[in-house]
Amino acid sequence: MREGYIPTITELQAFSACARLGSTTRAAQALNLTQSAVSRSVGTLEERLGVRLFHRVKQRLILSDAGRALNRDADRLLDDLRQAAMTVMAFGGHADVLRLAVLPTFGSSWLVPRLAAYRVIAPDLTFDISARLEAVDFEADGFDAAIQRGDHRPGGAYADVLMAEELVVVAAPALLGGRPVLPDDELAHLPLLQQSTRPTLWLDWFRDAGLDSRTILRGARFQHFDMVVNAAIAGLGVALVPEVVARPALAAGTLAPASDRRLVGDQPYTLIYPARSRQMEGFMRFRSWLLEQVGQTAAAP
Repeated sequence: MREGYIPTITELQAFSACARLGSTTRAAQALNLTQSAVSRSVGTLEERLGVRLFHRVKQRLILSDAGRALNRDADRLLDDLRQAAMTVMAFGGHADVLRLAVLPTFGSSWLVPRLAAYRVIAPDLTFDISARLEAVDFEADGFDAAIQRGDHRPGGAYADVLMAEELVVVAAPALLGGRPVLPDDELAHLPLLQQSTRPTLWLDWFRDAGLDSRTILRGARFQHFDMVVNAAIAGLGVALVPEVVARPALAAGTLAPASDRRLVGDQPYTLIYPARSRQMEGFMRFRSWLLEQVGQTAAAP
């Protein structure tokens, strides 16, 4: 049973519109209501809370101290309700919606291009996918699973290792001057594109070469690997990126290998999920398909 002091959605909408627009007339127009209906909602809300939310100054509504305090949360609450409604609407007749948090570039380069094939075998499942670099709190964030690096696994969660992260050095063919690969000392004199959330990658690559780290860390910085790949395609410099991310551009010839070495990352790509997801038929079917796709990727030349 709802407590008598909790505002209704109609009251919050009227209050929020009046706070934003400064008058009941403008708020009524924005909400497609009558001016008297908006005035009643605001008045009822003030009576419910026992405070004055607005000062009426020359036909204009000015927020009181109490009104400003409520206004900080009213828009957020209404937005949360909108988001909740849109999440439910995303079911769109589907039996299940699977909420995934995925590393941005892995998602766009490897996972998303494969989802159309999955829809053919699981038409009743749809996806709600968010890009996520930081670790997921499955209780607070509401995700059913995450595809991230292994060290993002929270306590109590299950994990399936998908594939090792193998990093390769690539560049636009023109930047290499027709040479198939370059030695490390020559690579170090080219612009080295930096990944801002993984700032030590080039240091790891050159750690045995004895090269000046001040030179190695110079270069344009980008937040995501797909930005680094696009910068390399544009000829801005040499990129050190996961092979799975660079593979489409390598196949298309817009990038070429710049070294015959590889760097294996210390944390593999991992499917991470809470215990409750093991009870979801839709997730377990997706998990089986995902592991099958990983096996096919590993077998590909």
